[in-house]
Amino acid sequence: MKRIKADLHIHTVLSPCGDLEMSPAGIVARAVEENLGMVGITDHNSLRQIAVIEKLAAREGIFVLGGVEITTREEVHCLAFFPGIPEREAFQRYIDQHQPVIPNKDGAFGYQVVVDEQEMITEMVEKLLITGLHCGINDIEREVHRLGGLFIPAHIDRSVNSIFSQLGFLPPRLQVDALEITCYITENEARRQFNLPENVTLIRDSDAHYPADIGKGYSLVTLEECSFEEFRLALAGVDGRGIRTGEPFRRT
Repeated sequence: MKRIKADLHIHTVLSPCGDLEMSPAGIVARAVEENLGMVGITDHNSLRQIAVIEKLAAREGIFVLGGVEITTREEVHCLAFFPGIPEREAFQRYIDQHQPVIPNKDGAFGYQVVVDEQEMITEMVEKLLITGLHCGINDIEREVHRLGGLFIPAHIDRSVNSIFSQLGFLPPRLQVDALEITCYITENEARRQFNLPENVTLIRDSDAHYPADIGKGYSLVTLEECSFEEFRLALAGVDGRGIRTGEPFRRT
């Protein structure tokens, strides 16, 4: 077994709220500085920037968990991760089918670009990516799991776009693989505040939109090797695998 440092909620230049310095090369360079062994790429409602980052990260020995930050009909933000390219492509089709087409006119909400290894723009996404899908959280969770993915409601302690801010409770039929907390709350505080039992796995991530934020929130993952299936087993705490949230970020 080995223990690695992981930040699994990172946005790129593709997200309209992501800084233009969040290029694939910039993200990987910062991940190396922060000694991250695993990163999650989770743009808003799009999986189109993952492949380039995977290629660059592999050269540095960093495993990329390819995913997305999905916005439900209830305006809840949730992370979804998938085992491979076919599943990612299938879920991208699901998003495209169920997301309203609202133009991001003149980049009013921020530019949405896909870039290559040399940071050259290969695609400009015209549809506003932050718009919620027509589908509810339960329907999206079922589709993620149908594709063999992992479903994790994001930043549950935030006052907006979290499952508790939007719904006020954790739906009893919702099958979550973990819950994500932010940099600014301890695991014990989160469990007390939201009445979460010990068998609910918590992860901590940065939700980075700027290079300096990468690694600000992190988890320590114990697994045999860096792979999607090993991460799945770590979430479930199987045979000595597991996840522990890193130290919260202290504001100065």
